[in-house]
Amino acid sequence: MLRPTAVQVEAICNYQILVVFDNGEKRCFDVEPYIKGEWYGKLRAFEYFKRVCTDGFTVVWPDGQDICPDELYDLSTPVS
Repeated sequence: MLRPTAVQVEAICNYQILVVFDNGEKRCFDVEPYIKGEWYGKLRAFEYFKRVCTDGFTVVWPDGQDICPDELYDLSTPVS
């Protein structure tokens, strides 16, 4: 079975994102554990963090930071 893909994303508080997948599921993903080092550390600036968008597959930020699609789905929690 193919992994659902991210079709919509919204930055919410505490460095979490609300992701809508192409199967209709809404899931919350905590990005904070990824915000380390120089590359992903850019996400610490919340104004930049809020610029998250989808690329039709996963979530990305303007400078190219992204989350592995498998992790995005498997490590997120369902939202009702």
